[in-house]
Amino acid sequence: MSAALPDVIDIKKWIDENKNIETITEELSALGLDDEAIAFHLSEFRKLKNGNRQFIGFLCLGVGATLGFISCVLSIINPVPELYNFILYGLTSLAVVIIIAGLYFVFQ
Repeated sequence: MSAALPDVIDIKKWIDENKNIETITEELSALGLDDEAIAFHLSEFRKLKNGNRQFIGFLCLGVGATLGFISCVLSIINPVPELYNFILYGLTSLAVVIIIAGLYFVFQ
């Protein structure tokens, strides 16, 4: 590698500025980095960018699974008969929607 590697702060700056890969490649080649260094930086950029999405996705999956479990238990126990339909259909549907959103973020 012909120049010093930019640190993680520069990569986070690229994420904050929502730069695309072509712009980053042009910036790195303007710094005089070779193809191997550019590929390494783009790989790190993708890892950090996708890591944020995956964290949000797994958080949604956890919240949705917990809400689904709670609605399942409350449907079985039926502590308040007047709320049975709300618990069975409302909370379960909400849990499924949150889980699907989490799966979208994980597999995007």
